[in-house]
Amino acid sequence: MKNRKLLCLLGAGFFLIYGLLFAIFPAQFSEITTGNIHSTSSSLIDMRATYGGMSIAVGLVLMLLAIKKETLPTAVVFLFLLMVCMASTRSIGMIIDGNPNVVMYIYFFFEFVVVALCLNWLRFPRNEKGGSNTEVN
Repeated sequence: MKNRKLLCLLGAGFFLIYGLLFAIFPAQFSEITTGNIHSTSSSLIDMRATYGGMSIAVGLVLMLLAIKKETLPTAVVFLFLLMVCMASTRSIGMIIDGNPNVVMYIYFFFEFVVVALCLNWLRFPRNEKGGSNTEVN
């Protein structure tokens, strides 16, 4: 159970930091991740809200679910669904839009790894090194 909790908390931390960076520095962080600078007021406002605010909320929900033993399985399901949706829509974009930058491949790789880990834990809940479903944290 410790590995599941750790992965969920790492995911929460990633989304919190990612959201804060987009909320505070939307133009700069957009350029780093996509190679594009959004410069209109409306695009910056939307990036702050969508990439910033929504990512912060995702991180907080994931953290709240992961810290309690009773809700940790829900955190794993949430993380699984989040990463499946992100990886599948990212791959659709890579196929349809083409020419992704290196950051998109890095994101896709980590999304795929997290999906595989979560799927393993969801299919075989007691199949985690060093513990079982009944382990107390």
